[in-house]
Amino acid sequence: SGVCNALSLEIKASPKVRAFVGEEVLLKCSFKSSSPITESLLVDWTYRPLTGGQMETVFHYQSVPHPAAAGRFKGRISWLGNVANGDASIAIQNPGLSDNGTFICSVKNPPDVFHNIPQTVLVVTERGLAFQLTSAALLSILVFLPSALVVILLLVRMGRKFRVLKEKGKCGYKKSSIEVSDEAEHTDTAGCGGKIKEWCLNCVDTDEEDPY
Repeated sequence: SGVCNALSLEIKASPKVRAFVGEEVLLKCSFKSSSPITESLLVDWTYRPLTGGQMETVFHYQSVPHPAAAGRFKGRISWLGNVANGDASIAIQNPGLSDNGTFICSVKNPPDVFHNIPQTVLVVTERGLAFQLTSAALLSILVFLPSALVVILLLVRMGRKFRVLKEKGKCGYKKSSIEVSDEAEHTDTAGCGGKIKEWCLNCVDTDEEDPY
């Protein structure tokens, strides 16, 4: 009967968090208490390595934050929570592959002491050189790649035609029909002018010999 009447807390935490080596990671934890928040509120974060072993406390809060003074997380955990808003989140600086494991966020706010036990599995990996494509980036590539290929093919064809024309120009210059026609007309005109000039000279010579 006493257990049934006891007040409790509801705690929520991310079941799995991914992080990259050397990049700060946030471990979220929120809670809801049926009692007013007081200075007696306690927050404990515990950790168990991925390889197994005993749980160890890596962070403690009571009125003020108390990060771990020893162990693998010494000097690497910061308090990001706000108990007045039901937030008990922490951050881990410079995470490494050896930090992979399970974290448990525990909150007690007397008389609320009974609560669920949510677990957060931290997965730390190396960030590869290959970047992750978002849906928008992938769509852009699918749209612009065919266009880029078409432009490249056109440039190649234009380059080939230019080389062919250049080679023909080196072999010899062939006059066009218009140029041939212009030269013919010029030759004919010069011939007619010469004939008229010769005829005029003949007339002048004839008149000088026979004035009557």
